[in-house]
Amino acid sequence: MKQKLLRLYSRLSIFVVMAASLFLIFYILINGIPYLKPSLFSLTYTSENVSMLPAIITTIYIVLMTLTIALPIGVATAIYLVEYAARDSRLAKIMKISTEALSGIPSIIYGLFGFLFFVTALSFSYSMVAGALTLAIMILPFIIRTTQEALIDVPDSYREAALGLGSSKLYMIFKVVLPSASAGILSGIILSIGRIVGESAALIYTLGTVAKIPDGLFSSGRTLSIHMWALSSEGFNTNEAYATAVILLVLVFAMNGASMLITKKLMKGNNNETTN
Repeated sequence: MKQKLLRLYSRLSIFVVMAASLFLIFYILINGIPYLKPSLFSLTYTSENVSMLPAIITTIYIVLMTLTIALPIGVATAIYLVEYAARDSRLAKIMKISTEALSGIPSIIYGLFGFLFFVTALSFSYSMVAGALTLAIMILPFIIRTTQEALIDVPDSYREAALGLGSSKLYMIFKVVLPSASAGILSGIILSIGRIVGESAALIYTLGTVAKIPDGLFSSGRTLSIHMWALSSEGFNTNEAYATAVILLVLVFAMNGASMLITKKLMKGNNNETTN
């Protein structure tokens, strides 16, 4: 009886989640697709065309800058914790608690920190640099945890075999461990990109809301999520806000689909190398 109730509850939960997701997706598509028009993709934003193209370009810039900052630091930290530090050491425990605590902090807190430190104290003003640094700090705990879990999942026999053949530890890490963990690391990166693309609260306080393509690293701009928030909050371009949501939804699905394809290819490649 308990098993039947648990099975019923599990199926009901899956149904509720799927129904809510499908309702949200179709609601956005139905309300946004009719208002997609060429003027929304003009190179220059005006109050008449409310173009989202500058926001799309700014979003790409922010994603690339944030990953350039956070990815090397996060992967290097995870490598040290897994390959060099003892897994039951005090440092590993402190890092685990710290990353879990930082992951639970609301994004607006990161935005306020970025505003007080990068924008005000370091005089970066509202800029790409301030926004990217703030987002890098925000996604860093997630990259560390996902990379750490991916490295831990690599069998120790791989390490022992590489070291037994006379390889150095550094060579073993870069030629054996990281390629074997690449699928898990890539999945974490893709999820981090999704969080960057959908973030708005932290960027409002650091990147700003200027509707133009940034002139440089210390220039302000707005991402797609901020653009959608600005249009909906003004109340005059609600339909265009729905159209922006459609493009944002398409980007998220495209990134998730690309991540699944790349992950499958990497897993097939790793399995072929293992069998050979």
